[in-house]
Amino acid sequence: MKTLVIGTGGREHALARALAQDPSVSEVHAAPGNPGMAAVATLHQVDPMDGVAVADLAERLGVDLVVVGPEAPLVAGVADAVTARGINVFGPSAAAAQLEGSKAFAKDVMEAAGVPTARAFVCTTPEEVAAALDEFGPPYVVKDDGLAAGKGVVVTEDRDAAVEHAAGCERVVIEEYLDGPEVSLFAITDGTTVHPLQPAQDFKRIHDGDQGPNTGGMGAYTPLPWAPPGLVAEVLETVLQPTVDEMARRGTPFAGLLYAGLALTSRGTRVVEFNARFGDPETQPLMALLDSPLSDLLVGAATGTLADVPAPRWKDGAAVAVVVASKGYPESSSSGDLITGLDAVEAVEDVHVIHAGTAMSGDDLVTAGGRVLAVVATGADVAAARAAAYAGVTHVEFEGAQHRSDIAAGI
Repeated sequence: MKTLVIGTGGREHALARALAQDPSVSEVHAAPGNPGMAAVATLHQVDPMDGVAVADLAERLGVDLVVVGPEAPLVAGVADAVTARGINVFGPSAAAAQLEGSKAFAKDVMEAAGVPTARAFVCTTPEEVAAALDEFGPPYVVKDDGLAAGKGVVVTEDRDAAVEHAAGCERVVIEEYLDGPEVSLFAITDGTTVHPLQPAQDFKRIHDGDQGPNTGGMGAYTPLPWAPPGLVAEVLETVLQPTVDEMARRGTPFAGLLYAGLALTSRGTRVVEFNARFGDPETQPLMALLDSPLSDLLVGAATGTLADVPAPRWKDGAAVAVVVASKGYPESSSSGDLITGLDAVEAVEDVHVIHAGTAMSGDDLVTAGGRVLAVVATGADVAAARAAAYAGVTHVEFEGAQHRSDIAAGI
Protein backbone atom coordinates (compact mmCIF):
# COMPACT_ATOMS: atom_id res chain seq x y z
CA MET A 1 0.00 0.00 0.00
CA LYS A 2 1.28 3.47 -0.94
CA THR A 3 0.40 6.50 1.18
CA LEU A 4 0.83 10.26 0.76
CA VAL A 5 0.77 12.56 3.80
CA ILE A 6 0.01 16.23 3.12
CA GLY A 7 1.51 18.85 5.45
CA THR A 8 4.73 20.10 7.02
CA GLY A 9 4.33 19.87 10.77
CA GLY A 10 4.76 17.64 13.78
CA ARG A 11 1.37 16.00 13.34
CA GLU A 12 2.29 14.96 9.80
CA HIS A 13 5.72 13.68 10.87
CA ALA A 14 4.10 11.55 13.59
CA LEU A 15 1.56 10.12 11.12
CA ALA A 16 4.21 9.43 8.48
CA ARG A 17 6.38 7.71 11.09
CA ALA A 18 3.47 5.49 12.18
CA LEU A 19 2.67 4.61 8.57
CA ALA A 20 6.33 3.79 7.91
CA GLN A 21 6.19 1.28 10.79
CA ASP A 22 2.98 -0.29 9.43
CA PRO A 23 3.73 -3.68 7.82
CA SER A 24 1.03 -3.25 5.16
CA VAL A 25 2.45 0.09 3.93
CA SER A 26 5.08 -0.31 1.21
CA GLU A 27 5.73 3.39 0.49
CA VAL A 28 5.26 6.58 2.46
CA HIS A 29 5.35 9.88 0.57
CA ALA A 30 4.96 13.33 2.11
CA ALA A 31 4.36 16.74 0.56
CA PRO A 32 5.89 19.14 1.21
CA GLY A 33 7.05 17.43 4.42
CA ASN A 34 10.00 18.56 6.54
CA PRO A 35 13.60 17.41 7.11
CA GLY A 36 12.60 15.01 9.88
CA MET A 37 10.02 13.34 7.68
CA ALA A 38 12.68 12.65 5.05
CA ALA A 39 13.90 9.77 7.26
CA VAL A 40 10.56 7.94 6.96
CA ALA A 41 9.07 9.26 3.69
CA THR A 42 9.95 10.41 0.19
CA LEU A 43 9.37 14.16 0.03
CA HIS A 44 7.70 16.05 -2.83
CA GLN A 45 7.12 19.74 -3.40
CA VAL A 46 3.45 20.72 -3.53
CA ASP A 47 1.26 23.55 -2.27
CA PRO A 48 -0.89 21.86 0.43
CA MET A 49 -3.68 24.36 -0.27
CA ASP A 50 -3.88 23.50 -3.98
CA GLY A 51 -6.30 20.59 -4.30
CA VAL A 52 -5.62 20.06 -8.00
CA ALA A 53 -1.85 19.93 -7.41
CA VAL A 54 -2.27 17.49 -4.51
CA ALA A 55 -4.56 15.27 -6.61
CA ASP A 56 -2.11 15.43 -9.54
CA LEU A 57 0.74 14.32 -7.28
CA ALA A 58 -1.31 11.49 -5.78
CA GLU A 59 -2.22 10.28 -9.27
CA ARG A 60 1.36 10.53 -10.50
CA LEU A 61 2.65 8.51 -7.53
CA GLY A 62 -0.14 5.97 -7.81
CA VAL A 63 -0.92 6.16 -4.10
CA ASP A 64 -3.74 4.20 -2.47
CA LEU A 65 -4.43 6.70 0.31
CA VAL A 66 -3.91 10.43 0.80
CA VAL A 67 -3.82 11.70 4.40
CA VAL A 68 -4.52 15.44 4.67
CA GLY A 69 -2.96 16.61 7.93
CA PRO A 70 -3.67 20.33 8.54
CA GLU A 71 -7.02 22.05 8.94
CA ALA A 72 -6.58 24.81 6.34
CA PRO A 73 -6.36 22.46 3.31
CA LEU A 74 -9.36 20.50 4.60
CA VAL A 75 -11.48 23.64 4.96
CA ALA A 76 -10.28 24.69 1.49
CA GLY A 77 -11.58 21.43 -0.02
CA VAL A 78 -8.35 19.57 -0.78
CA ALA A 79 -9.94 16.27 0.27
CA ASP A 80 -12.79 16.90 -2.20
CA ALA A 81 -10.32 17.41 -5.06
CA VAL A 82 -8.55 14.12 -4.29
CA THR A 83 -11.83 12.21 -3.91
CA ALA A 84 -12.96 13.55 -7.29
CA ARG A 85 -10.04 11.66 -8.89
CA GLY A 86 -11.22 8.40 -7.35
CA ILE A 87 -8.40 8.27 -4.81
CA ASN A 88 -9.10 7.36 -1.19
CA VAL A 89 -8.50 10.26 1.17
CA PHE A 90 -8.44 10.47 4.95
CA GLY A 91 -9.94 13.82 5.88
CA PRO A 92 -13.39 15.39 5.71
CA SER A 93 -14.92 17.31 2.82
CA ALA A 94 -14.85 21.11 2.91
CA ALA A 95 -18.52 21.09 3.96
CA ALA A 96 -17.88 18.71 6.86
CA ALA A 97 -14.65 20.49 7.88
CA GLN A 98 -16.76 23.52 8.79
CA LEU A 99 -17.03 21.83 12.19
CA GLU A 100 -13.58 23.35 12.70
CA GLY A 101 -13.70 26.10 10.10
CA SER A 102 -16.58 27.89 11.84
CA LYS A 103 -17.17 27.78 15.57
CA ALA A 104 -20.66 29.18 14.98
CA PHE A 105 -21.44 26.26 12.65
CA ALA A 106 -20.12 23.81 15.25
CA LYS A 107 -22.37 25.35 17.92
CA ASP A 108 -25.35 24.97 15.59
CA VAL A 109 -24.55 21.29 14.99
CA MET A 110 -24.09 20.66 18.71
CA GLU A 111 -27.40 22.28 19.53
CA ALA A 112 -29.22 20.19 16.91
CA ALA A 113 -27.50 17.01 18.11
CA GLY A 114 -28.10 17.69 21.80
CA VAL A 115 -24.36 17.75 22.54
CA PRO A 116 -23.44 19.35 25.90
CA THR A 117 -21.41 22.53 25.38
CA ALA A 118 -21.02 26.05 26.75
CA ARG A 119 -23.76 28.62 26.22
CA ALA A 120 -22.59 31.03 23.54
CA PHE A 121 -23.41 34.09 21.45
CA VAL A 122 -22.24 34.72 17.89
CA CYS A 123 -21.30 38.40 17.57
CA THR A 124 -20.49 40.62 14.58
CA THR A 125 -20.81 44.12 16.10
CA PRO A 126 -19.22 45.88 19.10
CA GLU A 127 -22.68 46.20 20.64
CA GLU A 128 -23.28 42.44 20.42
CA VAL A 129 -19.84 41.79 21.89
CA ALA A 130 -20.52 44.11 24.83
CA ALA A 131 -23.89 42.49 25.53
CA ALA A 132 -22.39 39.00 25.44
CA LEU A 133 -19.53 39.95 27.78
CA ASP A 134 -22.06 41.48 30.17
CA GLU A 135 -24.17 38.32 30.06
CA PHE A 136 -21.37 35.96 31.05
CA GLY A 137 -18.99 38.13 33.09
CA PRO A 138 -15.35 37.18 33.72
CA PRO A 139 -13.42 35.13 32.96
CA TYR A 140 -14.24 36.10 29.37
CA VAL A 141 -13.95 33.48 26.59
CA VAL A 142 -13.67 35.05 23.12
CA LYS A 143 -13.12 32.84 20.05
CA ASP A 144 -12.40 33.87 16.48
CA ASP A 145 -15.09 32.14 14.42
CA GLY A 146 -12.60 31.07 11.72
CA LEU A 147 -9.29 29.23 11.62
CA ALA A 148 -6.51 30.81 13.66
CA ALA A 149 -3.84 28.08 13.94
CA GLY A 150 -4.72 27.33 17.55
CA LYS A 151 -4.27 30.94 18.65
CA GLY A 152 -7.75 32.39 18.02
CA VAL A 153 -9.03 31.97 21.57
CA VAL A 154 -8.57 34.43 24.43
CA VAL A 155 -9.55 33.56 27.99
CA THR A 156 -9.07 36.57 30.24
CA GLU A 157 -10.30 38.41 33.33
CA ASP A 158 -9.50 41.68 31.51
CA ARG A 159 -12.58 43.00 29.75
CA ASP A 160 -10.52 45.41 27.61
CA ALA A 161 -8.40 42.51 26.35
CA ALA A 162 -11.56 40.56 25.50
CA VAL A 163 -12.99 43.54 23.58
CA GLU A 164 -9.68 44.07 21.76
CA HIS A 165 -9.52 40.43 20.63
CA ALA A 166 -13.12 40.54 19.43
CA ALA A 167 -12.44 43.74 17.49
CA GLY A 168 -9.71 41.98 15.52
CA CYS A 169 -12.09 39.26 14.32
CA GLU A 170 -14.74 39.47 11.63
CA ARG A 171 -17.08 37.28 13.65
CA VAL A 172 -16.58 35.95 17.16
CA VAL A 173 -18.16 33.39 19.44
CA ILE A 174 -18.35 34.56 23.05
CA GLU A 175 -19.24 31.84 25.51
CA GLU A 176 -19.50 31.02 29.17
CA TYR A 177 -16.31 29.92 30.91
CA LEU A 178 -16.02 26.18 31.53
CA ASP A 179 -14.23 25.17 34.72
CA GLY A 180 -12.32 21.94 35.22
CA PRO A 181 -9.48 20.13 33.42
CA GLU A 182 -9.47 19.87 29.63
CA VAL A 183 -9.15 16.59 27.73
CA SER A 184 -8.54 15.88 24.05
CA LEU A 185 -10.45 12.91 22.67
CA PHE A 186 -9.86 12.01 19.03
CA ALA A 187 -12.12 9.69 17.08
CA ILE A 188 -11.70 8.11 13.66
CA THR A 189 -14.99 7.89 11.75
CA ASP A 190 -16.26 6.96 8.30
CA GLY A 191 -19.41 9.04 8.76
CA THR A 192 -21.31 6.22 10.49
CA THR A 193 -19.03 4.12 12.69
CA VAL A 194 -16.91 5.92 15.30
CA HIS A 195 -13.69 4.52 16.84
CA PRO A 196 -12.43 6.73 19.69
CA LEU A 197 -8.72 6.85 20.47
CA GLN A 198 -7.52 7.02 24.05
CA PRO A 199 -7.72 10.43 25.77
CA ALA A 200 -4.78 12.82 25.84
CA GLN A 201 -4.11 16.20 27.40
CA ASP A 202 -2.20 19.10 25.90
CA PHE A 203 -0.77 22.30 27.35
CA LYS A 204 -1.81 25.40 25.42
CA ARG A 205 -0.08 28.27 27.21
CA ILE A 206 3.51 29.23 26.53
CA HIS A 207 4.79 29.32 30.13
CA ASP A 208 4.85 26.97 33.11
CA GLY A 209 1.76 26.93 35.29
CA ASP A 210 -0.46 27.70 32.29
CA GLN A 211 0.70 31.30 32.18
CA GLY A 212 1.09 33.56 29.14
CA PRO A 213 -0.68 33.56 25.77
CA ASN A 214 -2.17 30.56 24.01
CA THR A 215 0.01 28.62 21.58
CA GLY A 216 -0.65 25.75 19.22
CA GLY A 217 0.34 23.46 22.12
CA MET A 218 3.58 23.13 24.11
CA GLY A 219 3.34 19.46 25.03
CA ALA A 220 1.00 16.55 25.62
CA TYR A 221 0.71 13.14 27.24
CA THR A 222 -1.42 10.01 27.17
CA PRO A 223 -3.10 8.12 28.82
CA LEU A 224 -4.73 10.13 31.62
CA PRO A 225 -4.61 8.08 34.83
CA TRP A 226 -6.87 10.61 36.56
CA ALA A 227 -9.63 10.59 33.94
CA PRO A 228 -12.98 9.28 35.21
CA PRO A 229 -13.68 5.64 34.36
CA GLY A 230 -16.12 5.40 31.49
CA LEU A 231 -15.17 8.81 30.08
CA VAL A 232 -14.55 7.50 26.54
CA ALA A 233 -17.84 5.55 26.48
CA GLU A 234 -19.71 8.60 27.80
CA VAL A 235 -18.22 10.95 25.21
CA LEU A 236 -18.85 8.46 22.41
CA GLU A 237 -22.52 8.26 23.42
CA THR A 238 -23.19 11.93 24.19
CA VAL A 239 -20.79 13.81 21.86
CA LEU A 240 -19.07 11.89 19.08
CA GLN A 241 -21.81 9.61 17.76
CA PRO A 242 -24.56 12.26 17.95
CA THR A 243 -22.35 14.75 16.08
CA VAL A 244 -21.47 12.26 13.35
CA ASP A 245 -25.14 11.28 13.05
CA GLU A 246 -26.23 14.93 12.80
CA MET A 247 -23.66 15.65 10.08
CA ALA A 248 -24.96 12.67 8.11
CA ARG A 249 -28.54 13.85 8.60
CA ARG A 250 -27.56 17.20 7.10
CA GLY A 251 -26.19 15.51 3.99
CA THR A 252 -22.58 16.43 4.84
CA PRO A 253 -21.24 13.22 6.39
CA PHE A 254 -18.05 13.67 8.42
CA ALA A 255 -15.38 11.10 7.55
CA GLY A 256 -11.91 11.49 8.98
CA LEU A 257 -10.64 12.55 12.39
CA LEU A 258 -13.13 14.24 14.70
CA TYR A 259 -11.34 15.89 17.61
CA ALA A 260 -13.40 16.82 20.65
CA GLY A 261 -11.81 19.28 23.04
CA LEU A 262 -13.60 18.63 26.34
CA ALA A 263 -13.87 20.33 29.71
CA LEU A 264 -14.63 18.06 32.66
CA THR A 265 -16.67 20.67 34.53
CA SER A 266 -18.38 20.59 37.90
CA ARG A 267 -21.64 20.19 35.96
CA GLY A 268 -20.46 17.36 33.72
CA THR A 269 -18.49 16.92 30.50
CA ARG A 270 -18.83 19.79 28.00
CA VAL A 271 -17.42 20.30 24.50
CA VAL A 272 -15.02 23.25 24.26
CA GLU A 273 -14.41 22.88 20.51
CA PHE A 274 -14.29 20.49 17.59
CA ASN A 275 -11.38 20.06 15.23
CA ALA A 276 -11.52 18.26 11.90
CA ARG A 277 -8.04 16.70 12.00
CA PHE A 278 -5.47 15.13 14.29
CA GLY A 279 -4.39 17.56 17.00
CA ASP A 280 -0.82 18.74 17.37
CA PRO A 281 0.99 17.89 19.70
CA GLU A 282 -1.37 15.19 21.07
CA THR A 283 -0.88 13.09 17.91
CA GLN A 284 2.79 12.61 18.76
CA PRO A 285 2.31 10.64 22.03
CA LEU A 286 -0.80 8.90 20.69
CA MET A 287 1.05 7.55 17.67
CA ALA A 288 3.92 6.46 19.93
CA LEU A 289 1.51 4.19 21.84
CA LEU A 290 -0.77 3.02 19.02
CA ASP A 291 -0.49 -0.78 18.72
CA SER A 292 -2.87 -1.17 15.74
CA PRO A 293 -1.89 -0.72 12.09
CA LEU A 294 -2.66 2.94 11.39
CA SER A 295 -3.40 2.29 7.72
CA ASP A 296 -6.30 -0.05 8.53
CA LEU A 297 -8.04 2.67 10.53
CA LEU A 298 -7.42 5.42 7.99
CA VAL A 299 -8.50 3.33 5.00
CA GLY A 300 -11.59 2.15 6.89
CA ALA A 301 -12.58 5.77 7.47
CA ALA A 302 -11.83 6.74 3.87
CA THR A 303 -13.81 3.87 2.33
CA GLY A 304 -16.82 3.62 4.63
CA THR A 305 -15.70 0.25 5.99
CA LEU A 306 -14.65 1.21 9.52
CA ALA A 307 -17.20 -1.18 11.03
CA ASP A 308 -15.03 -4.01 9.69
CA VAL A 309 -11.87 -2.65 11.35
CA PRO A 310 -11.13 -3.59 14.98
CA ALA A 311 -11.10 -0.77 17.53
CA PRO A 312 -7.62 0.71 18.12
CA ARG A 313 -5.29 -1.18 20.45
CA TRP A 314 -2.76 0.52 22.70
CA LYS A 315 0.61 -0.44 24.07
CA ASP A 316 1.03 -0.58 27.84
CA GLY A 317 2.60 2.41 29.51
CA ALA A 318 2.48 6.09 28.64
CA ALA A 319 3.92 8.66 26.23
CA VAL A 320 4.89 12.29 26.74
CA ALA A 321 5.77 14.96 24.17
CA VAL A 322 7.60 18.17 25.07
CA VAL A 323 7.64 20.91 22.43
CA VAL A 324 10.71 23.10 21.97
CA ALA A 325 9.77 26.45 20.43
CA SER A 326 11.75 29.23 18.82
CA LYS A 327 12.66 32.62 20.23
CA GLY A 328 9.69 35.02 20.40
CA TYR A 329 6.97 32.37 20.04
CA PRO A 330 3.96 32.70 20.07
CA GLU A 331 3.99 36.44 19.29
CA SER A 332 6.61 35.83 16.59
CA SER A 333 9.12 33.17 15.63
CA SER A 334 12.79 33.01 14.75
CA SER A 335 14.01 31.23 11.62
CA GLY A 336 17.47 30.18 10.47
CA ASP A 337 18.89 29.34 13.92
CA LEU A 338 21.22 26.33 13.86
CA ILE A 339 19.80 23.23 15.63
CA THR A 340 22.20 20.75 17.23
CA GLY A 341 22.01 17.79 19.58
CA LEU A 342 19.31 15.74 17.91
CA ASP A 343 21.52 12.67 17.50
CA ALA A 344 22.09 12.75 21.26
CA VAL A 345 18.32 13.02 21.81
CA GLU A 346 17.64 9.97 19.65
CA ALA A 347 20.33 8.06 21.59
CA VAL A 348 18.25 8.33 24.78
CA GLU A 349 16.33 5.08 25.29
CA ASP A 350 12.64 5.14 24.24
CA VAL A 351 12.96 8.72 22.91
CA HIS A 352 12.49 10.12 19.40
CA VAL A 353 12.29 13.56 17.82
CA ILE A 354 9.35 14.83 15.78
CA HIS A 355 10.10 17.81 13.54
CA ALA A 356 7.57 20.62 13.18
CA GLY A 357 9.27 23.87 12.19
CA THR A 358 12.64 22.86 10.75
CA ALA A 359 14.42 23.35 7.42
CA MET A 360 17.77 22.61 5.82
CA SER A 361 20.24 25.40 5.13
CA GLY A 362 22.92 23.69 3.11
CA ASP A 363 23.95 20.78 5.33
CA ASP A 364 22.66 22.45 8.49
CA LEU A 365 19.33 21.86 10.21
CA VAL A 366 17.81 25.21 11.21
CA THR A 367 14.64 26.57 12.78
CA ALA A 368 11.78 27.48 10.44
CA GLY A 369 8.78 28.27 12.60
CA GLY A 370 7.36 28.78 16.06
CA ARG A 371 7.12 25.24 17.35
CA VAL A 372 10.37 23.74 16.12
CA LEU A 373 10.24 20.14 17.29
CA ALA A 374 8.86 17.79 19.92
CA VAL A 375 10.81 15.33 22.01
CA VAL A 376 8.59 12.24 22.46
CA ALA A 377 9.22 9.47 24.97
CA THR A 378 7.49 6.30 26.10
CA GLY A 379 7.75 4.71 29.52
CA ALA A 380 6.11 2.35 31.98
CA ASP A 381 3.97 5.20 33.28
CA VAL A 382 3.56 8.95 32.77
CA ALA A 383 6.32 9.79 35.25
CA ALA A 384 8.83 7.51 33.49
CA ALA A 385 7.90 8.82 30.03
CA ARG A 386 8.14 12.39 31.30
CA ALA A 387 11.61 11.80 32.77
CA ALA A 388 12.82 10.31 29.49
CA ALA A 389 11.35 13.17 27.41
CA TYR A 390 13.05 15.82 29.53
CA ALA A 391 16.31 13.85 29.44
CA GLY A 392 16.06 14.18 25.67
CA VAL A 393 15.20 17.87 25.77
CA THR A 394 18.45 18.67 27.59
CA HIS A 395 20.37 17.83 24.39
CA VAL A 396 18.40 20.15 22.08
CA GLU A 397 20.27 23.38 21.35
CA PHE A 398 19.45 26.41 19.22
CA GLU A 399 19.47 30.15 19.84
CA GLY A 400 16.51 31.25 21.99
CA ALA A 401 15.07 27.73 22.42
CA GLN A 402 12.20 27.66 24.92
CA HIS A 403 10.09 24.89 26.43
CA ARG A 404 7.82 24.34 29.38
CA SER A 405 9.29 22.41 32.31
CA ASP A 406 5.95 21.21 33.71
CA ILE A 407 4.46 19.05 30.92
CA ALA A 408 2.70 16.10 32.60
CA ALA A 409 4.16 17.09 35.98
CA GLY A 410 2.71 15.38 39.05
CA ILE A 411 0.67 12.86 37.06
